[in-house]
Amino acid sequence: MKLLYAGPSPFVRKVLVLLHETGQTADIQLQQVVASPLDPDPALTAINPTGKIPALIRDDGPAIYDSRVICRYLDARVHAGLYPESRIWETLTLEATADAMMEAAVLMVYEARFKTEKQQSKDWIEGQWAKVNRAVSILNTRWTSHLSGPLDVAHIAVGCALGYLDFRHDDRGWRHGNDALKDWYQTFSQRDSMMKTTPK
Repeated sequence: MKLLYAGPSPFVRKVLVLLHETGQTADIQLQQVVASPLDPDPALTAINPTGKIPALIRDDGPAIYDSRVICRYLDARVHAGLYPESRIWETLTLEATADAMMEAAVLMVYEARFKTEKQQSKDWIEGQWAKVNRAVSILNTRWTSHLSGPLDVAHIAVGCALGYLDFRHDDRGWRHGNDALKDWYQTFSQRDSMMKTTPK
């Protein structure tokens, strides 16, 4: 199989962490592409018309895309159990929350990277951060019991979302006032799968 990726995407990292956790890294070949929202790589748009990463070219069927779809496929492929039926709706909700954090954080980066200073909207940037801030707060107050339980895809998604905040928005200080989440992430970020996929 071939995984199309670009740069330090938190969505790609989520897939990579899952591959490490489920012992499938040897089954994947990585192919770097350009995923610019203004001029995406034709090799990428041929697989995913939206031009977003990651995308997975499978050996046994059509290519698939969106990190949630890819993670679900890879989990099912080896029966890893990272989508446990006993808590499936909580797991999926938490994964969606983490993905929304990633999307807002990436859009903040895009606002600065692909627009001139005059075109940029500070209010829009702060609106994206407000989404992240609310999500971090609710993770800290409502979801630490889930995060303290057995590993599932929600742990991976939240870990990658927080890692991206450190990588791109460290000056925002997401840890302030979120001690439970901070402590959880301090431990989770030391997992071998997280260490091996740390963005550079």
